[in-house]
Amino acid sequence: MSALLEVSGVSKSFDGFKAIDNLSFSIGEPELRAIIGPNGAGKTTFMDLVTGKTRPDSGTIRYGSASQDLTKMSEARIARAGIGRKFQKPTVFDDQTVTENLTMALKSPRSPFTVLMRRPSLVERAAEVADQVGLRGDMGRRAGTLSHGQKQWLEIGMLLAQEPRLLLVDEPAAGMTAAERERTTAMLVEAAKSRAVVVIEHDMEFVRRLKCRVSVLHEGRVLAEGSLDHVCADPRVIDVYLGRQEAVDA
Repeated sequence: MSALLEVSGVSKSFDGFKAIDNLSFSIGEPELRAIIGPNGAGKTTFMDLVTGKTRPDSGTIRYGSASQDLTKMSEARIARAGIGRKFQKPTVFDDQTVTENLTMALKSPRSPFTVLMRRPSLVERAAEVADQVGLRGDMGRRAGTLSHGQKQWLEIGMLLAQEPRLLLVDEPAAGMTAAERERTTAMLVEAAKSRAVVVIEHDMEFVRRLKCRVSVLHEGRVLAEGSLDHVCADPRVIDVYLGRQEAVDA
């Protein structure tokens, strides 16, 4: 498995607070990786740095076979290079149908002429993506009428429609029912068969079901890495993270 993302010696401070401190690790392609850690560990800042929303004070973030330095690229260029990000709160177009949300997101030429000419194939492709995220039977529904979990799936579908090589997903299980969490697990595992998927999550049972490598961040650094059982047995992880969570069965 080759490295798709290489984070090397990256640091970022905000008003004297070091959110990321000489962070180094890599993500393969394909790979499913979970990132866990206490609040303030640097998880969201890591995603901000990879997507270009924030610039590091030092270090490099290399991406792809051409080893592009993401720290020198704009947010739009990074997105075009194949990096998609899903925020914790779903961001879909409530007044548009599931089909319309997906067709707008599809990776294709965007001129009015090509959109009109390709409309049948766009709809067919949207149906394929809807299948992947469990929304084939809801394609005619307005997104605003979907449940919270279904909106999460629609946003994941909109990102998959863009054919990303790296998908960053922030707390996908938050607010979901048990059945929705189970389907989301299967969805992410399947997506990671052909790309890199990085999941930030606090729900340890959800992480356990992903059955993937786990990176624990603390004070902007990787504190431990390995299987969930391995990191949960690490005294340092218990001290700074698991010991503060009342509902965790380590």
